[in-house]
Amino acid sequence: MTDALAADAQPADTGTTRLTIADGIATILFDRPQARNAMTWRMYEELYAACREITVRAGEVKVAVLRGVGGRAFVAGTDIEQFRTFTADDAVAYEEKVEACVAALEAIPVPTLAVVEGWAVGGGFAIANACDLRIATPGSRFGVPIARTLGNGLSASNLRRLQATLGLGMVKRMLLLAEMPVAEAMPAGYVEVVSSEALDGHLAEVCARLAGHAPLTMQATKDALNRLALEAAPPDEDLIRLVYGSADFKEGIAAFTAKRPPDWQGR
Repeated sequence: MTDALAADAQPADTGTTRLTIADGIATILFDRPQARNAMTWRMYEELYAACREITVRAGEVKVAVLRGVGGRAFVAGTDIEQFRTFTADDAVAYEEKVEACVAALEAIPVPTLAVVEGWAVGGGFAIANACDLRIATPGSRFGVPIARTLGNGLSASNLRRLQATLGLGMVKRMLLLAEMPVAEAMPAGYVEVVSSEALDGHLAEVCARLAGHAPLTMQATKDALNRLALEAAPPDEDLIRLVYGSADFKEGIAAFTAKRPPDWQGR
């Protein structure tokens, strides 16, 4: 991950991206609530490190949850103060940094879940979009309104990801018209809307449900879908061998035949 962006361009309050792992759940918290969790260079570096650690420790992690602290925002983009002295070279380094974070998030082999309360804007939208699933409170907003605000752009990689999840027409509306749709107006299946009062309980239920599923099946599914986003007919023999050659597949057959719950081991 590039370090080309100057440390002195960061605001005094750099915030933090915190990772905890407990009871099979990895939780990444964007902790800068006074700035609606707007990302600093430090926070991006910590996000990248957290994603890599979850991947390394995937044997003990069943689900990864990403959430903003404070209940007002998931991530309200990148802190604009860091752009004041930007050059074109800085912009290239910045997009490389964001791409490294999002790619590391996509590469996590366990299901990832974004919990959006309030704003998921710019880089925050890219992060939430890269997760496998999203839960949001009513009225939460998604978007990249840069055509009417900063006048910058998105990398082709992040546009590809948005197009894959939202469709070309929706992406054009959001980017060209600078629209910020509420969660309820997002395409069907993109985000599940849950009341603030029921959010934590529902999150626990979803995590428990995912934790009870065959980990290698979910890993292979994620990997295959990531490959399909890049090419129409990617190689998949390694993924087929991964699941069909596993002890979990034998356990699944035995459990189904015996009419008992399977005991997944992830191997």
